Amino acid sequence: MGLVGIHIWHLLILLVVVVVVFGSKRLAGAGEDLGTAIRDFRKALRDDEVQPK
Repeated sequence: MGLVGIHIWHLLILLVVVVVVFGSKRLAGAGEDLGTAIRDFRKALRDDEVQPK
C-alpha cells in the first residue's frame, strides 16, 4: 500500500497516460525547463546571501 491509498499501479498507469498524452519529447523539454528554473532560483538565493543589503 502506498500513500493514502495510492498504489504503485495507480502511479504507473498515470505515468503511462501522461507520456501518451504529452509525448516523451515534450516531457523531456518540460523537465529541462524545470531544472533550469530551479538552478536559476538557487543561484539567485546564493547571490542574495553574498551581497550585503
